[in-house]
Amino acid sequence: MHALSKFLLSNRLLIVLLAALTLAAGAWSYRQLPIDAFPDVTPALVQVFTETEGLAPEEVEKYVTYPVEVAMNGLPNLKEIRSVSNFGLSVINIYFKDGTDIYFARQLVNERMQMAREGIPEGFGEPEMGPIATGLGQILFYVLEDETATRSDLEMREIQDWLIKFNIQTVPGVTEILSLGGEVKQFHIDIRPADLLRYDLTIDEILERVRSNNSNAGAQFIVQNSEEYIVRSIGLVEKIADLDHLVLKVQDGTPVYLKQVADIVIGGEIRRGLATMDGKGEVVVGMILKLIGANTSTVITDIKTRMAEVNKALPEGVKVVPYYDQAKLVEKCIGTVTDALLQGIILVALVLLVFMGGLRPSVVVAFSIPFSILFAFVLMKLFNLSANLMSLGGLAIAIGMMVDGTIVIVENVDRMLRKADPLESRAHVVVKACAEVGRPILFAISIIIIVFLPLFTLQGVEGKTFRPLAYTVSFAMLGSLIYAWFLAPVAAEMLMRRPKKTGQAGESVIVRWFLALYAPLVGLFVKRRLLAVILSVAMLLAGLFIFPRLGSEFVPRLNEGDLMVRATMAPSISLHDSRDTILRFERRMMEKFPEVERIVSRVGRGEVGAHADPVNSAESFVALKPQEQWQTAQTSDELYRLMSEEVETFPGVQFNFTQSIAAAVDEL
Repeated sequence: MHALSKFLLSNRLLIVLLAALTLAAGAWSYRQLPIDAFPDVTPALVQVFTETEGLAPEEVEKYVTYPVEVAMNGLPNLKEIRSVSNFGLSVINIYFKDGTDIYFARQLVNERMQMAREGIPEGFGEPEMGPIATGLGQILFYVLEDETATRSDLEMREIQDWLIKFNIQTVPGVTEILSLGGEVKQFHIDIRPADLLRYDLTIDEILERVRSNNSNAGAQFIVQNSEEYIVRSIGLVEKIADLDHLVLKVQDGTPVYLKQVADIVIGGEIRRGLATMDGKGEVVVGMILKLIGANTSTVITDIKTRMAEVNKALPEGVKVVPYYDQAKLVEKCIGTVTDALLQGIILVALVLLVFMGGLRPSVVVAFSIPFSILFAFVLMKLFNLSANLMSLGGLAIAIGMMVDGTIVIVENVDRMLRKADPLESRAHVVVKACAEVGRPILFAISIIIIVFLPLFTLQGVEGKTFRPLAYTVSFAMLGSLIYAWFLAPVAAEMLMRRPKKTGQAGESVIVRWFLALYAPLVGLFVKRRLLAVILSVAMLLAGLFIFPRLGSEFVPRLNEGDLMVRATMAPSISLHDSRDTILRFERRMMEKFPEVERIVSRVGRGEVGAHADPVNSAESFVALKPQEQWQTAQTSDELYRLMSEEVETFPGVQFNFTQSIAAAVDEL
């Protein structure tokens, strides 16, 4: 340590430049970090969805789910396979061991998909992989509003699928947009049985004719007058008239058209889900899923920019309105932790100034905090950690410990400067002071880091939750050790001065006052050792008595600002009755609680990819006004309690009050 300190003081400019580079790298790394509200606890999971046409759960399990599960068995790093077989839908969740690259896992699953397809009977559905997203990847939900109130559900769904979805899906970081609600346009061919008999046709023949006539074909090209003309046969159906004049057969030289045996109308596909809003009726919504590893805040900002452009291009009176925005929660979480960091830095700096009794030593010590934090950001970037409530919370926890090593350096330098010969150079004194305490500082900070090592051994959800905290605390403490060993000697030599009065203890007035109170107490307990033991045992017993009564939970509840209500109805209920039930619930919430600004509910499932709930399950997103505008309750807990009591007697439904991210974590 003596030789190291001497080298550092001989190359002060180099050390200062390296410190500046570290600070700049830390600031740049922070800007590049993915920012999330909460650590993503999603396991290495690949989902396989298979939609079937009206098969009962028993058939789905036997002919679809089972063949897919068999095909997926034996994959490398496979942990387990879980599945759910619903009416018309098979969902297989394939879990891989922690640490498995998600793209490698998807490649493995994709290679086995062909084997799975061969095991599924023809016409029973095609298995497809779910989006490359996580359980917390549902970052923004929006609803389509028609101010003119003239457009049908079918028209609104067309606008969503063909104008909005395709435009927003091009935003970098968006992996998929799922549509829900409205009516998906279809051409319905309502066959008249009597006309089938009249023209001697079967339903299979009609299906074959419609299928074969609904396509475009290429016929190469012809050359005429030195030019090539591409030859095409256009047969894709675009309107009802195209189907009306579709030839089914020729009878005695007379064509038989489809309109002669069937009525062709425009209708909607069979639905297993819908969306409602504010108790007024059905709406069309979109759910945006972000790509794994994408920066939530950046992606949402880009989405909103694109939404503004899309809104300008939509038909008059139609607009896209977000109703759930994860960026607000991210901003609140990051803002809360950032404020805690700044407040901690200021508080530590003030305490240092008061107890160290001088501005220069306090500056040397306080500068270790920003250095350690920015150094931690550099390592967070290298280890692909995101900035979230837990990782930044680890930095907030470590603020008080970051200065420990530097305080020892500065205190020892100050002590030796007071005792040193006036003719001895300041650099020589600093070298001796740092060499004297360098090894104890190394051991002390190493012990602090070792204390957090058990957190690195946690597995599953608890590991993904708490490891970011352990990482950032360890990174920050490593940064504080580097500062204490390499920068503190240089900073102390450059900033600290010899005291005007030598030979004094150098304590501030506050320290001397505390010592005056502390010394008699120490003397008392040294003389009355039994009293110290009795007091310690009494405090230990009091803690053991209180601990079982504290209660426990996995993590503290995060106040997300809005509410998610899960509704479960009778398994045999129809989609129509589920919709009416949820509309009644929405109207009651809007009437009874002025705190509610908007309610948007998802009943059943829309496009597969995020939810696979049956029609008896619903989720209502309840957007609340700012808390200062609340009238019914003063706190969120009180409001949740009153809402829960209001729907206790609601017929045929069980309600569960939670929050969006909390619900996603619970599902995982």
